[in-house]
Amino acid sequence: MDFIHPLARGAKVWTASLNTGETRRILVIVTNAELDPAKKKYKPDLIAQLTTAAQEFLADSNEADGFLLANRLRDWENSRDR
Repeated sequence: MDFIHPLARGAKVWTASLNTGETRRILVIVTNAELDPAKKKYKPDLIAQLTTAAQEFLADSNEADGFLLANRLRDWENSRDR
């Protein structure tokens, strides 16, 4: 089952290794929506929609233990200039 949402540019379940030696499966969702509340383009209602969709996906699929929202790597380049 794949996570699909209009605000998600991609999503994949990754395995994260914790310092304790345990592993957790994390749904990483890549979006081009602004994730920093301090920025002008941040829209809390859009992030809330994406968050709710991710939580529902996790509840229905049992594919991951949690999720992470991230911007596309190419959006990181100029993030400190904004």
